[in-house]
Amino acid sequence: MFDKLEDILIRFEEILGELNEPTVANDQSRFQKLMKEQSDLQPIVDAYKEYKESRQTVEDSISMLEDESDAEMREMLKEELSLAKKRIEELEHELKILLLPKDPNDSKNVIVEIRAGAGGDEAALFAAEIYRMYVKYAEANRWKTEMMSLNENGIGGFKEVTFMINGNGAYSKLKYESGVHRVQRVPETESGGRIHTSTITVAIMPEAEEIDFHLDMNDCKFDVFRASGNGGQCVNTTDSAVRLTHIPTGIVISCQDEKSQLKNKDKALKVLRSRLYEMELEKQHDAEAEARRSQVGTGDRSEKIRTYNFPQGRVTDHRIKLTLHRLDSIMNGDLEEIIDSLIAADQAAKLSNLQEDY
Repeated sequence: MFDKLEDILIRFEEILGELNEPTVANDQSRFQKLMKEQSDLQPIVDAYKEYKESRQTVEDSISMLEDESDAEMREMLKEELSLAKKRIEELEHELKILLLPKDPNDSKNVIVEIRAGAGGDEAALFAAEIYRMYVKYAEANRWKTEMMSLNENGIGGFKEVTFMINGNGAYSKLKYESGVHRVQRVPETESGGRIHTSTITVAIMPEAEEIDFHLDMNDCKFDVFRASGNGGQCVNTTDSAVRLTHIPTGIVISCQDEKSQLKNKDKALKVLRSRLYEMELEKQHDAEAEARRSQVGTGDRSEKIRTYNFPQGRVTDHRIKLTLHRLDSIMNGDLEEIIDSLIAADQAAKLSNLQEDY
């Protein structure tokens, strides 16, 4: 591990040197690439430098203790030695986490698909509530949301909704949300007061740029139609809605949120590109099945990941066996504790697998 850290330190100094060269400043592409690499390495370099300083403090304290006879001074040196040793342990753990392989998609925006599952209208109503939960979570992180497509059920529920969350690191936080979300509560339409169980599925996909996934436009078929539902006079009286069919896979995407046919087409292409990119990622995950089994689930839509129990006011994440008794705040977008716990569990699983390397 320390050989790798020394190599990183050398590379970091090389980057700083290159950034000071006049020729690099004139080459924006190279300059941005170097700045990105510097930004990625900075936390590792800062932690490693502090680690080395703490090691030096330990050595200096031990050396001074050997020659020091004053009782009060010896006590101060012992305290300094104890604090430095404790900090070394903390930094070693921190550095191991920083050296874990990075998910190349972590910094990307995400496209979120929510679909009502078992439970009819109740599932659709819950899908709308989960959509609002993610919108509020995005707002808390100062991320922007953009509606891509929406299919309502007429009573305020969503049969299906697709939207984008734009924000640095959005995928790194939300990638653990993919899977089946289950709700247990008494529906408003239930006269007997019986608790019903309904489900929805959530899919979190990193936004795929053209550089990530090449989409052959010859494989795409576009149809235009008149938008329906809410949207104003202009939306409903022009052929602005777009239906995109990807012929090889049979994937069909409809977008009618915008007044412009061109904008709806662009949104449909974004969703299609991200879906196809996600399919490629799943193939890679299947090829690395052993590694995937050891990690917290981040993509299987059939995996039941969480239960929202309204009568008891609790939310349980089944992957890490975490139960929180504050359903209201979670439904209002307070997901930080759940997401932080999932990230920590994933890191612990990966560290356990890499332990032998250290």
